[in-house]
Parts: sequence; C-alpha cells; structure tokens
Amino acid sequence: MYIAQALIMSPDMVVHYGVEALKMVLWLSMPMLVVALVVGVLISLFQAVTQIQEMTLTFVPKIIAVFVVMVFVASWMIEKMVTFTRDIILSIPTLLN
Repeated sequence: MYIAQALIMSPDMVVHYGVEALKMVLWLSMPMLVVALVVGVLISLFQAVTQIQEMTLTFVPKIIAVFVVMVFVASWMIEKMVTFTRDIILSIPTLLN
C-alpha cells in the first residue's frame, strides 16, 4: 500500500509539469508563427495595394517562409526539446518521494 501511495503525483506537480509543457510548446512554435504572421500581413498589404485577390498568393510564400525559419531554428528547437525531456526524466526520482 505504501508503494502505491508513493507513486501518486500531487495535483500541484501535475499542474507544474503541464504548464512547463505548454510553455515549451509556445516557445518552440513562436518563431514559425511570428514569421507566418509577418508574411501574411505583408502579403495582405500587397494585395490591398495592387487589388490582386489570388488565394494561392497568400499560402505559398507563408509555407516557404515557415520552412526557411524551421531550417534555421531546427538546432535550437532540438536543443530545447532534449533539455526539457532530460529535465523531466531526471526529475522522476524526486517525483516518487
């Protein structure tokens, strides 16, 4: 019975690790989202000025820009994910106390 009780995480721990996971998702997705937003606004401005209303004009540059940003920040993203995963795995013994 004592072993089963020791393996139960408190609600505070669950919330803490949930918040940390959400922060990590936001940090990792932020570069691509910001670039997509900036490219989208610039293309919308271009469409408003030139009155070209082609739907594919908005998607192709965004996809290319996001892909380029992903190539440049991939090493940073992998480093962040590995560090986060290592910290979670190393904290397992403290969760059992």
